[in-house]
Amino acid sequence: MSGVPRLVIAAPGSGTGKTTVATGLMAALAGRGMRVSPHKVGPDYIDPGYHALATGRPGRNLDPWLTSEDLIAPLFLHGSAGADVAVIEGVMGLFDGVAPGPGAPAAGRHDHHASTAHVARLLDAPVVLVVDAAGQGQSVAALVHGFASYDTRIRLGGVILNRLASERHEEICRGALEDAGVPVFGAIRRAAEIETPSRHLGLIPVAERRAEAVRTAERLAALVAESCDLDGLVRLARSAPALPGPAWSAEEAVGRDGTPAPAQRPRIAVAGGAAFTFGYAEHVELLEAAGGEVVTFDPLHDEALPEGTGGLVLPGGFPEVYASALSANVPLRGQVAAFRGPISAECAGLLYLGRELDGLEMCGVLDTTAQMTRRLTLGYRDAVAVRDTLLTREGERFRGHEFHRTVCTPPGEPVFRWRDGADGHVRGAVLASYLHLHWAGSPRLAARLVDAARPSS
Repeated sequence: MSGVPRLVIAAPGSGTGKTTVATGLMAALAGRGMRVSPHKVGPDYIDPGYHALATGRPGRNLDPWLTSEDLIAPLFLHGSAGADVAVIEGVMGLFDGVAPGPGAPAAGRHDHHASTAHVARLLDAPVVLVVDAAGQGQSVAALVHGFASYDTRIRLGGVILNRLASERHEEICRGALEDAGVPVFGAIRRAAEIETPSRHLGLIPVAERRAEAVRTAERLAALVAESCDLDGLVRLARSAPALPGPAWSAEEAVGRDGTPAPAQRPRIAVAGGAAFTFGYAEHVELLEAAGGEVVTFDPLHDEALPEGTGGLVLPGGFPEVYASALSANVPLRGQVAAFRGPISAECAGLLYLGRELDGLEMCGVLDTTAQMTRRLTLGYRDAVAVRDTLLTREGERFRGHEFHRTVCTPPGEPVFRWRDGADGHVRGAVLASYLHLHWAGSPRLAARLVDAARPSS
């Protein structure tokens, strides 16, 4: 049993300031000398980067769709090991999750699968609701009452009011909530100077603005420390009961015992830097547990693959923003084109392996050309593999997520199919797709990649 103190920072909807509050709270508690474990509900790659900056620990995702319900508590226990407190930032509105499909039974329509509420239930964690009070007064109490009573399996521990206009505005909102018996843990005034810049797929990642992001985290910490009852929030977090173990183990997940000899540890090069920022912490842990030696490289600046590379992982990110610099790195593009080991590529990696991206030359490993569009492709996918590849076997099921504004022409021969779509590109030992997968839900992916990259005896 583990009694890691924990609380969930949620909101009635997107755009209310929960990332501001969650990141600021993490940084403020870390500033007190506490070891803070940061977590994010859902498939988000960007917010965990700010969480990591605020706490000095890896930002980790908790997603029942991409992994499973049964893995949420073990993954949480793994990520929060040794922490004094854990802060879990929600996604969208408190009850927003996977939309039920056509014909779903009435009993299953309100399970809120993969929502913040779902994760809060699985972790038995109290919820703090961040309410945007702009344009409201006493009505905030009715709003909060609705969220508290909608699903009584959720323990709403209290509220943090955001974007208050004045002291009088705060008095009105506080009074209404206190009359309703709802604790108020904070009241934050409007502060446009701390807003984080965003673009077509959300906030700009930390890797692209690290110096500015550090200053933003410091300002958020000061704002939350001044505006919120940190002691009260820690007491609320400590009210969470112990969770049964065990914690998730990468070694157990891949079924490997012991560490292979150095000569049998293939070097797996994982792309990083500003153009390839989308990844889950567990991926590296699984690759290492499967027997790989993980090294990173930056396709924007490194002109050669790491020496001895046996396998490549090209994760998601923003190659469209850096297409010129990626194209200009001719030496590295040549090495990637000539590489004959296994390659796993998701989204940004797919675009990098194609012939062109927005008219600029890429690696040419795959016979496809990518273009930015105005249309956002976004959502969970319940996919089945329709062919054997480096990582997949025909008939296997994978739950993934799409998140892009590009289109590849031609689209390739599908590897994955789902109800209303398909995707995938294969060439030899290369598997590339728009589909983002969380390997904790499919640890065989890491094992297969490492095995394919292992030096032959």
